[in-house]
Amino acid sequence: MRLQQTLERVLELSRADGCIAVGWFHSSANLRWALNTSTTNGVSESQELVVISVIDGRVGSVARSYFPEESLESVVRESEAACRGKPAAEDLMPLLEGDEIPGDFDRDPRETGIGVFGKLVPDLAAAFGRAVERGYLLFGYAEHVQSTVYLATSTGLRRRHSGAEGKFQVNAKTPDFKSSTWAGQVTTTFEDVDIPAMEERLRLRLEWSKNQIALPAGHYEVLLEPSCVADMTLEAYWSTAARDADEGRSVFSKPGGGNRLGEKLAPSGITLYSDPREPGFEVAPFSVATSSSSYSSVFDNGLTSGRTHWIDAGVLTGLITTRHWAKVSGAEPKPFIDNLIFPAEGPSLEEMISSTERALLVTCLWYIREVDPQTLLLTGLTRDGVFLVEDGEVVGAVNNFRFNMSPLDMLAQTLEIGRSESTLARELGDYFTFAKMPPLRVRDFHMSSVSESV
Repeated sequence: MRLQQTLERVLELSRADGCIAVGWFHSSANLRWALNTSTTNGVSESQELVVISVIDGRVGSVARSYFPEESLESVVRESEAACRGKPAAEDLMPLLEGDEIPGDFDRDPRETGIGVFGKLVPDLAAAFGRAVERGYLLFGYAEHVQSTVYLATSTGLRRRHSGAEGKFQVNAKTPDFKSSTWAGQVTTTFEDVDIPAMEERLRLRLEWSKNQIALPAGHYEVLLEPSCVADMTLEAYWSTAARDADEGRSVFSKPGGGNRLGEKLAPSGITLYSDPREPGFEVAPFSVATSSSSYSSVFDNGLTSGRTHWIDAGVLTGLITTRHWAKVSGAEPKPFIDNLIFPAEGPSLEEMISSTERALLVTCLWYIREVDPQTLLLTGLTRDGVFLVEDGEVVGAVNNFRFNMSPLDMLAQTLEIGRSESTLARELGDYFTFAKMPPLRVRDFHMSSVSESV
């Protein structure tokens, strides 16, 4: 049974007041390499079905990764049974309605295959040969996923979106494993992955690492690569729930009550927006939610999204707002969107380095954790290369650090904004792929202690 037919059958079987059926098809291909040689490759397919029932305002849901046709009635009954004994949903709203089936709803899911790496493989093989000659080791992973989501509701709404996302990341290490550097890239086709350029950047940083410099903890001017900016900024984006702000639980809460909308948070050169139709960063232009939280609601499934500015010229202009919270607060609904864009046309990172008197170049962050939601204070580690820049040149690699910093402080303390590029967040890229960020020069970045990590 095709996935669309499965959703229609679920709705036929439903006895609930309202029913939402969501199905995903994922097709993926991957490559791994280590010690300058390919190790594994593979392809896989998976499906998932979520059935959400609403009875007397109560919500129950069931998820399945295996759902033959003969099992569908039991899945639907289980979701209905899950409503029993629960209180009415706090975010209860009428399900969104639809009166026609979009033209693409009947299309089959798209698939990927190992052929997506046709250009990548010979480039990797050549890079392995150069790494052997130059005496360093390459490790890495590439993955391409083609995902299609189908959404159907008992109120006639039908939605479909199919999109591709790819991730490429590579480590270069010295044979003694004492020096390591990393680079990553987001792509949809792998045609734009420039392995020789990425390899040269990693090789240069291993050269820089030959001069080791010990520095103490403290507050430093830093140059943050786009990957670091993505990790920090995404933490801020995930904290922009209007309800949390209005109820005093987030960094976007105003002392004494309410939120900080309209407040200047950062220099005028800083704008952050999401747009499901951003060229090269296309994502589903509607909400898909399997559970409710302060920034999503099952009752918003199918809600259309468009370009939304969260920060505009340094001013907080948007918070993620469900339909329910929009009704409570008198605001407009602003759904979460799966991309984040920081547009900037400043200098390249190399140009920023050349104009630096003294700063730390931080290439990626790791193990980021929230310490205090009220200030959005984060702690984490630098990794795979921190370098000292003096008088416009990199003079060597320094030890790693644990940092304590809020992304809002990072934005507020920005001294210079570079040129935006597609980037892979080192830690959060597993959960959020599409980010476009510039490098930043930030004053007084708090390196709270020295770390022994490589």
